[in-house]
Amino acid sequence: MIGVTATWVDDQGAHVAGGNAIRGSRVGAGPMGEVERGEAAPRRRIPFWCANGHETRVVLASEADIPEFWDCPRCGLPAGQDREEPPPAPRIEPYKTHLAYVRERRSDADGDALLQEALDRLRVRRGG
Repeated sequence: MIGVTATWVDDQGAHVAGGNAIRGSRVGAGPMGEVERGEAAPRRRIPFWCANGHETRVVLASEADIPEFWDCPRCGLPAGQDREEPPPAPRIEPYKTHLAYVRERRSDADGDALLQEALDRLRVRRGG
């Protein structure tokens, strides 16, 4: 029953209210067994290993496709199913500045030509 108040007797013999006896519960809450939920889908545990040797066992449905890689929850490296040859750690690219991206797109000669063009326009505007 929801909202039932428990009472008991304290050391002096007085009846004391204990508040809501099932605090934190909700309507319909209770032990859920397979009778109420139905049977669980067949599952299998798939082991994955990362380069640091951590083992992760992933529970998947029997008919689910097994992924090639899984992120290790302990260190974040990619993990594979081959314990002897786990996938290598990804190469971390350093942060690129705006200038680095520009240099990828243009050669030094292109940059010199653009600079000279901009200087020529500036001289024309200033009248010199």
